[in-house]
Amino acid sequence: MDGGKPRHFLRDDDLSPAEQADVLDLADAMKADRFGYRPLEGPRTVAVLFDKPSLRTRVSFAVGIAELGGQPLVIDAQGTHFGRGETVEDATRVLGRQVAAIAWRTFGQDRIEAMASVSPVPVINALTDSFHPCQVLADLQTVRAAHGRLAGLTLAFLGDSSSNMAHSYLLGGATAGMRVRIGAPERYRPDPAIMAAAAQIAARTGGAVEYHADPKAACVGADVLATDVWASMGQEDQEAERLAVLSSYGADDSYRLDEPKLALAAPGAVVLHCLPAHRGLEITAEVLDGPASVVWDEAENRLHAQKALLAWLLERTR
Repeated sequence: MDGGKPRHFLRDDDLSPAEQADVLDLADAMKADRFGYRPLEGPRTVAVLFDKPSLRTRVSFAVGIAELGGQPLVIDAQGTHFGRGETVEDATRVLGRQVAAIAWRTFGQDRIEAMASVSPVPVINALTDSFHPCQVLADLQTVRAAHGRLAGLTLAFLGDSSSNMAHSYLLGGATAGMRVRIGAPERYRPDPAIMAAAAQIAARTGGAVEYHADPKAACVGADVLATDVWASMGQEDQEAERLAVLSSYGADDSYRLDEPKLALAAPGAVVLHCLPAHRGLEITAEVLDGPASVVWDEAENRLHAQKALLAWLLERTR
């Protein structure tokens, strides 16, 4: 631990390229020897807080912490004084004296940054409105297993690219040396600051970042095609507008990930979706359930990637 300060994982570029590769290597090792790593033996407790509903995050963190020898403390935050106005900083000071690490699935990125600013233990972003970095670690592990490498591959993301998944693909993919293409309407382009940050990373790693309004142009020659829901949690009031915009591009196309777009990709391309999926909206059933889909490996790899991340952070916070 440098200067007694814990390492946090709040956004994808909190890991350098070498550190990201170390975590992915450890994730592969933990997947191959699922019960062979016990850094939380004792058991030590890890708090996992939820402001938003969850299946994959809740299960993968709870199971992973237990498999590392620890005790998962799963907290629905609205059942605590978080729901009655206690400050993030005060609650963190209480938790930080009793647990080994904290993972939080919340709303604004400012909330998890406030937690990390006072936490004496590692804080992990289990999802915010801005980023979903644990998911992208799992996605990178999945792509590396399918293609044998990450650097030099092209990943195309279609859909709402102002989303946390698009932002994390930009930062995490650039860190891995990938070419990240965004296919989205102008209304749902990524945050310019995040595009700029990803471009700076890519300039150092040999990757690239691109924006395409034409969804087909984003898919041509891609090694990985990815998408996510068109209306995320908290955007229900925008659903009709989002569906209208994302369902049409020109006269005969949309931002849906379908078989014609998959046919434009490179031979052996794989398909990602972080789930839950809406078949027929952002992705067709034929693609999601087809031979190019690796979404079930991707969902499983949340377990292995998060175990590796947690162990890696704790090793640097001794």
